[in-house]
Amino acid sequence: MTQGKHTINLTLKVWRQNGPGDKGRFDTIPVRDVETHMSFLEMLDWVNETLTMEGKEPIAFDNDCREGICGMCGCVVDGVPHGPAKAMTLCQLHMRKFDDGDVIAIEPWRARAFKVVKDLIVDRSALDRIIQAGGYISINAGNAPEANAVPIPMGMAEKAMDAAACIGCGACVAGCPNASAMLFVSAKISQLALLPQGRPEAAQRALKMVATMDAEGFGNCSNHRVCEAVCPKSISIVNIARMNREYIKAGLVSEVA
Repeated sequence: MTQGKHTINLTLKVWRQNGPGDKGRFDTIPVRDVETHMSFLEMLDWVNETLTMEGKEPIAFDNDCREGICGMCGCVVDGVPHGPAKAMTLCQLHMRKFDDGDVIAIEPWRARAFKVVKDLIVDRSALDRIIQAGGYISINAGNAPEANAVPIPMGMAEKAMDAAACIGCGACVAGCPNASAMLFVSAKISQLALLPQGRPEAAQRALKMVATMDAEGFGNCSNHRVCEAVCPKSISIVNIARMNREYIKAGLVSEVA
């Protein structure tokens, strides 16, 4: 983009679909004088204001915190979940990443398990059901335990925290050619399996979460590593290997199996 130019003109090709049972289409929307300091979602807000003023239906899209924390925002921009910038969510993507005259294709996550609700909004409740199947630990409620009561090696704690950074946005599913949720599931299994508090239910957790993932219609991992590349929190596929080990071990020696 030319230095000093603070606005750009774009052409958006936006996926429009009334619901999961309806046929979708791409609408072409010319957009002029987009300020480059806008985030991508702010640009969509501005487009929606214009569409509303023209008596047209605004674009439906998911968003909440707009700080890269909640995982609600997300769509495929020019074939890449969350857009061309690495390690950031769609709400953190700014229009300075695009050039004047660009044609930008915007579409929802594409996966059998993610039904289109409307336009760019998809139903990601399948990920919630995987968490409900085992992504937790069972402890007695009460006062917070003493921080030093259970010694945890620093390296192990850091690996658990790296896995816990997953925000469940679904970009890994949208990027994977198999629509696999294994990066998401493995991150949720790893963050607990690495800690002593998560070991008592480790076998049950791995078996139930993987079974639910399969039942929801997600594909399997075939090591394309696209999930890792598009993850806004840079979750490593090392977690998938850990999940596979936990699952195999649980199936061989666990009474739960």
